[in-house]
Amino acid sequence: MKTTFIATGDSFITRHIAEKAYEGFDDIKTLIEQHDVKFANLEMTFHRQEGYPAATSGGTWAMTDPTMLDDMLRYGFNIFNTANNHSGDFGQEGVSATIRHLNKRHMCFAGTGNTLQEASAACYLETKQARVALIGLTATLDPAAIAGGQSPTMRGRPGLNPLRFKTIHHVNKAHFDMAKELSAISQINARTEQKIRNGYLPPFPEGTLPLGNMNFVLTDKDEFNETVPNPKDLERTLEEITEARRQADIVLVSVHAHEMKGADSQKVAQFVETFARKCIDAGASVVIGHGPHELRGIEVYNGGLIFYSLGNFIFQTETVAVQPYDAFYSKGLAVDMKIGAYMDHRSKNGTKGYIVQENIWRAVMPSWTVENGKITEAKLYPIDLAQKGTRSERGIPKLSRSNATLEHIARLSEPYGTKIEIRDGVGYVHLN
Repeated sequence: MKTTFIATGDSFITRHIAEKAYEGFDDIKTLIEQHDVKFANLEMTFHRQEGYPAATSGGTWAMTDPTMLDDMLRYGFNIFNTANNHSGDFGQEGVSATIRHLNKRHMCFAGTGNTLQEASAACYLETKQARVALIGLTATLDPAAIAGGQSPTMRGRPGLNPLRFKTIHHVNKAHFDMAKELSAISQINARTEQKIRNGYLPPFPEGTLPLGNMNFVLTDKDEFNETVPNPKDLERTLEEITEARRQADIVLVSVHAHEMKGADSQKVAQFVETFARKCIDAGASVVIGHGPHELRGIEVYNGGLIFYSLGNFIFQTETVAVQPYDAFYSKGLAVDMKIGAYMDHRSKNGTKGYIVQENIWRAVMPSWTVENGKITEAKLYPIDLAQKGTRSERGIPKLSRSNATLEHIARLSEPYGTKIEIRDGVGYVHLN
């Protein structure tokens, strides 16, 4: 049994592919269509204002015409993640509307649903020689976008499948005492401390201190920051992997995470590493990461592959059609400002933000083969998204055969002990 896979990162699509396509389209489409399983992360909601703008967004309120789904299918993709920080940009109605438009096209997707049970469950893709399952989650989220579970007496809530996490700051006595002093001065823990006095909550464990949403732990060793996945979200996902292993031959997990280690956006947060490895241990074949809009390293782990971030595939944020009142009001701008002018203001006429960051506009498409349950080959195809192009050109993917991009991801993968050989503009991941 042999099955081939190809995956891409974030697709923030706001423009149709031209009727006669574009230079380079046929090459990338041909490569995608050579594979059995073809994955994309849909970094949008797809509807015609069928939901209300949420009070907050994933950055840009991400809505595009549902016919853009036909453009994604035109590339050849056949399996999709829909859980990301933009899933809730237009509330529960936007989630449900996007689901309707996906279902209308019989698209296989995971990560959102009309209940938590639906959002958590795998979707299943039938291929010639294998049944493939996909489970989708996001760590970067607005809590209001999280799907609600169905109960015997009340219906569930449309939304996304969450991967929440906790940050713990392990600090020495001097810094711990500073946190205690800040707590006393700010009275940030006053309500919690009242509940403790009244017996509704137990006292803080010895050597621990919450400070609002922060958590401090006293240590006599080196100080460090720790992030850990939410136990319930982890357990739910591992149960879904177990079920998917019963029902499919190969299981994929997609995780959207902007969260980083320290201040380096190219290094994935510790809780994502922990989560991804546990997914592989539970029976997933590959974990596909995306979110930060740039590349992160690759790990070969316990017979599986973890792509911590594939970067962008389509990145057309500058040409969204509309933005809500909140987008303008929050920046002190006139609410009738045109979108083009709004984007010029946000990037200071192309001098700041994503537009000047090289890593946003280069990415890879990994391709791998599974034979009889084992990954036997993994390649990396670099792509370019025209950073130096005009606004109408930026964000459109083309194969680049760029050794520089491959060398970049090879460096990012070195901390995981992963070796990538570069030949003729293609990266070959050593699997042993």
